[in-house]
Amino acid sequence: MNRSFHLRRRECLRAAATWMIVRPWVVGRGDEPPPSHRIRIAGIGAGGKGLSDIEGVAPGNEIVALCDADPARAEAARKKFPAARFFTDFRRMFDEMRDSIDAVVVATPDHMHFPAAIWAIRRGKHVLVQKPLTHSIWEARQLTLAARERRVVSKMGNQGQASEETRRLVEMVRAGAIGEVREIHIWTDRPIWLQGATRPDGSDTPPPGFDWDSWLGPARARPYVHRWPAGHPARSLRTFRAEQVYHPFVWRGWWEFGTGALGDIGCHVIHPIFWALDELKGPCSIEAETGPFTDEMYPEWSIVTYTFPRPPGRPPLKLVWYDGGRKPPRPEALEPHRNWDNLTNGSLYIGDNGIMLGSRLIPESKMQEYAPHAPPPTLPRSPGHYEEWLAAIRGAPRVDHSFDEAGPLTELVLAGNVAIRMRQKLDWDPAAFRFVNCDEANQYLRREYRDGYEL
Repeated sequence: MNRSFHLRRRECLRAAATWMIVRPWVVGRGDEPPPSHRIRIAGIGAGGKGLSDIEGVAPGNEIVALCDADPARAEAARKKFPAARFFTDFRRMFDEMRDSIDAVVVATPDHMHFPAAIWAIRRGKHVLVQKPLTHSIWEARQLTLAARERRVVSKMGNQGQASEETRRLVEMVRAGAIGEVREIHIWTDRPIWLQGATRPDGSDTPPPGFDWDSWLGPARARPYVHRWPAGHPARSLRTFRAEQVYHPFVWRGWWEFGTGALGDIGCHVIHPIFWALDELKGPCSIEAETGPFTDEMYPEWSIVTYTFPRPPGRPPLKLVWYDGGRKPPRPEALEPHRNWDNLTNGSLYIGDNGIMLGSRLIPESKMQEYAPHAPPPTLPRSPGHYEEWLAAIRGAPRVDHSFDEAGPLTELVLAGNVAIRMRQKLDWDPAAFRFVNCDEANQYLRREYRDGYEL
């Protein structure tokens, strides 16, 4: 495809946006857009969450390529989209299909988000990347700058930002439902995978067709090991729940591949805070308390405390993250009959005039009193997580949670992982792009890339 035709195709996609806003395409009623308005999409990571992301963007568009280092994980996607070409290495996919792809969905293990996305962006492809945006703080900054420079439509896979509940929470906090917010506590049932172990010895032959080298990507080379051997100390840890060592899903607990519990859930639950309290900018301090961990894996549990300065005359905000079974004390305002111990995921917003558990005031009687006087909706409602991105590709004026929002959020979340490693108070200055009180911590801002994945 020559460049002039490629540009005309992009102009058609953008021109279609006005029509789409007035008359959306209805999937399943034969009201499909003409071929010139269909977005050609490639999926990098085609199993698990990758499959659901691909299914989410498929209606009205063409899935032209699928890429996954493990063909077995991609089997369902290949059956559902038989016309898509299949690859185990995204670099080969881009080499062979550069002019046949308009947009890319990335849903790989965390350590592959940046390499896949930056290759796409540098080739002018629009990108949707699963959370967390990247594996390192430096990668988040570079991906944000690259998307802005190349003017591609970017979005992080953070489905909650499109929900009604998130918008009501933000509107209530902004309207002063609990007064000045002073503390926020967030807890999760993660990790639901192994953490706190050392690497097993030995090696196994990868399953037929599994491209272990492509799965490793930029990470340091290591032998493939399928299952934890009998008698390994990892089997006695609280978080031991799966026999697999690295793949699938359990890669999240390894420093080399995942971003732990905080990286997995933090972008989901911290984003509404910055939406509601948009004055939170600039440096912050971070400190962590953790269980034992190793050079290979994240700890079985952690408590990470962020402190944010605010404008003169206003108190600093304290944000506390809990995982691995830790959580804040039961709030006194919660009714006695409500089961606190079984609430394994949640958030508490504590203000001068009240407390919110999620998007509801507690006790419930206070919510009932507040409801008739609740503020009307002030934020635009989302057409849907995937629809936002697709509409922006076709020319809609903006997309929520682009990399301009998701990049700084990811930097902050991953700075918490550096505090977990260091187990000391760190002062993070995003403008200076460094921890200003601990030079040793700055070695974790970025990683070294294996040959073949260098920038």
